Amino acid sequence: MLYSGYQAWNDMLAPARFGAQIALGMRDRMGPAAQWAMPRRLFALMDVFQGAKLTHKRPAYDIGTVTSGNAQVAVREEVALDLPFGDLLHFVKDEVDAAQPKVLVVAPMSGHFSTLLRSTVVTLLRDHDVYITDWKNARDVPLSAGRFGFEDYVDYVIQFFQHMGPGAHMVSVCQPCVPALAAVALMAEDKDAATPKSMTLMGGPIDPNAAPTAVNDLANEKPIEWFEKNLISVVPLRYAGHGRQVYPGFIQLSAFMAMNMERHGAQHRELYQLLADGKTVEADKIKNFYEEYFAVLDMTREFYIETVDLVFQKASLAKGELMHRGRLVKPGAIRHTALLTVEGERDDVCAVGQTSAAHGLCTGLRPHLKRHHLQPGVGHYGVFSGSKWESQVYPQVRNMILAMN
Repeated sequence: MLYSGYQAWNDMLAPARFGAQIALGMRDRMGPAAQWAMPRRLFALMDVFQGAKLTHKRPAYDIGTVTSGNAQVAVREEVALDLPFGDLLHFVKDEVDAAQPKVLVVAPMSGHFSTLLRSTVVTLLRDHDVYITDWKNARDVPLSAGRFGFEDYVDYVIQFFQHMGPGAHMVSVCQPCVPALAAVALMAEDKDAATPKSMTLMGGPIDPNAAPTAVNDLANEKPIEWFEKNLISVVPLRYAGHGRQVYPGFIQLSAFMAMNMERHGAQHRELYQLLADGKTVEADKIKNFYEEYFAVLDMTREFYIETVDLVFQKASLAKGELMHRGRLVKPGAIRHTALLTVEGERDDVCAVGQTSAAHGLCTGLRPHLKRHHLQPGVGHYGVFSGSKWESQVYPQVRNMILAMN
């Protein structure tokens, strides 16, 4: 009923949004009259209304060229490995002659598409051969593809590294730090030749109890049965994954926005004013952010429920109790994969102490293979995007990879 109600609401608003889109299309044909104060205000209102909608398709990465070395080089996307719930996507730079370190960016599956890490990828592409876990929207995956739970996420990370081959490095951002660390631990214990040379964990809940935040409180204030009963819905008939039980992306986005509703409201008021004042360049920055932010991805029921249960409620990895297909995950088995943890001073999603807890778990690593970077003045997103990511965090990541390559 939850998903059907959301879909009915969307369908009801569709004609109004279409009308706004048609009206905006007329703006360019109005000539100078479109720049008069009253039309500009009306068009600004329609622009904000038309843009304030959720989409369920992955936005384009749209990385045409990057600076690599002293030159601008073209970038093309290539699916290196296609699996039912996610692809191993390779950002190929054909014009780079010298081999660069291979890096797998392990992206979150937490309501948004992997394109949320576009700026992270662009920065890494300067000096690295970059791949990313490009997760698919669960509502578009047929039931015949089977289940996708926490253990499957771990398996996918392992498969991706094995496909990339020996000598790769890992950069994991936010929520997947737990399954990513588990994957490396399992590979290390198995002496897998594709075990990454280094792992960078950024703003991830390795031990959520080390410094609980509002996110942790929300995950712990209800029993796991409550999440199952109230937040899981069934994909409607019109989609390829119809009948699949999912945690809808629109619920996750609502939860994110509720944490900063005042800020989001202020941003949209500012957007309206900028458009009404004809300041399109400044307005486009806000529009581009929300175009990405409002692109939502549904998670399978099992992945969401197991993540809440294992990562946030039980903190299984931190307690040494995380199992993978009947086998205990042992971070202490990691002996040769260097560890870098990165935290943001003002991170209110994954507070200081949660990610650095990985150092206490990786007991098999000698001190010179462990590094920690606390970035002053940034919140959660500032750890992996923005000016301080580029100028202060990225050099730490690059140096770790260079040292271990």
